[in-house]
Amino acid sequence: MQASCGRSVPAPGPRPLPSQRGGCLSPRTAWSGDPGGSYSARDPEGRGIRRPRACGQDGGRGAMRSPKLPGLVLSLLLLLPPPGPVGGAARFDPTWESLDARQLPAWFDQAKFGIFIHWGVFSVPSFGSEWFWWYWQKEKLPSYVDFMKNNYPPDFTYADFGPLFTAKFFDANQWADILQASGAKYVVLTSKHHEGFTLWGSERSWNWNAVDEGPKKDIVKELAVAVRTRTDLRFGLYYSLFEWFHPLFLEDESSSFQKQQYPLSKMLPELYELVNQYQPEVLWSDGDGGAPDTYWNSTVFLAWLYNESPVRDTVVTNDRWGAGSICKHGGYYTCSDRYNPGHLLPHKWENCMTIDQFSWGYRRNAGISDYLTIEELVKQLVETVSCGGNLLMNIGPTKDGTISAIFEERLRQMGTWLKVNGEAIYDTHAWRSQNDTVTPEVWYTSKPKNKLVYAMFLKWPTSGQLFLGQPKATLGATEVELLGHGQPLQWTPLEQNGIMVELPQLTVHQMPCKWGWALALTNVT
Repeated sequence: MQASCGRSVPAPGPRPLPSQRGGCLSPRTAWSGDPGGSYSARDPEGRGIRRPRACGQDGGRGAMRSPKLPGLVLSLLLLLPPPGPVGGAARFDPTWESLDARQLPAWFDQAKFGIFIHWGVFSVPSFGSEWFWWYWQKEKLPSYVDFMKNNYPPDFTYADFGPLFTAKFFDANQWADILQASGAKYVVLTSKHHEGFTLWGSERSWNWNAVDEGPKKDIVKELAVAVRTRTDLRFGLYYSLFEWFHPLFLEDESSSFQKQQYPLSKMLPELYELVNQYQPEVLWSDGDGGAPDTYWNSTVFLAWLYNESPVRDTVVTNDRWGAGSICKHGGYYTCSDRYNPGHLLPHKWENCMTIDQFSWGYRRNAGISDYLTIEELVKQLVETVSCGGNLLMNIGPTKDGTISAIFEERLRQMGTWLKVNGEAIYDTHAWRSQNDTVTPEVWYTSKPKNKLVYAMFLKWPTSGQLFLGQPKATLGATEVELLGHGQPLQWTPLEQNGIMVELPQLTVHQMPCKWGWALALTNVT
């Protein structure tokens, strides 16, 4: 189980899952990052001022505390979201029964393939995992502690990484072009990870955001504009509900989540701001911190999202909206990080996974063998789509804002493969059989309206004959074609079930692609 994309994270080697804890910020005085604690506030002219103070302490002035509101008043406030476009009468009630009945917008199932981007202050140390802060300060893992001792001054705090997150070479247009070349149909950017640093100028994250610190620019806006003007991808945002060391969250946690200071003053305002300002068509929630959905007020927010928000008709959400909701409630299911059941599920799902097998964020200490090969990635895509899922493939840019060569190569390779075989991926449906019973590494998709079944095979048989045990063909009606080749292929029925396809005799250079192939079977059952 991994980092960030879910509730747990990979440390070097197998490790037990860390408990989740929360991040950092209040509406009045905002925290600049480190648990040992420098806070940031604004002077009357809006300039940032660093004020050392122990995390969770208010210096006797109550600066980090929200006023305690009576339960009824608090509930009413939570039911009143910021004003946004109203789409007539509400169609969904703030209950899971009602919300779960919402039909997922069709575009998501048709898309099949998206790109996840994990980028934040954790990209500065770029060591071990994007859970660097947690492993260094909370778990105090020796490798992380030693890394800091060997590379940074003794008094260096996590907040000090903020100014080093420069994004100096970040070019949203270049990113958009690479994303378009990947063949993906949607992208999901981490607007805020568990560290609490926002990639937009959140008013609830003063001096701990990309506009006030580091890049000095609205990363979310720049990428949203580039994606929407230069590509055909849908733009989505990841948002971590909790933050590891946020004093208000920790105080709420100590009350067994009877208090709701953190979601009221931090999480909910930011979510409404993200949706109203950037209109993401994927809202990828994560990090429940062990708190139930009632603490996060998830159902009320989702009812607003589906009924009144500017993306109410097209937005899709996942299932991470509170402890116990994963793989049970929400739009589509993620179930766990790198989830690939290998069989058909009755509910739409997504396999969020990483090219770097051990981290979601960029790692300077990654070796070449840590990255999945293009053959392994194509296999992930084929298996996932055949079983009714979407593949969300993650990359981690550097602190400078570049997509490293290994990630760019994999993205472009996927795009090359999809140019030939995308017909067997996009806008397809699961077939009656997901994989073949005679030949391993053969996976099926279908387009019933076109009377097409696609057989994707990952190994080219040395005999030149591909035996398929599942398709039931009809002489004179069934046709077989290799995508990217264009000529009809010869086939013969097997004695009991299935067919044998004579593949064309091609040299390596003549093959339509290198890492897996697809047959289009017309009129088979």
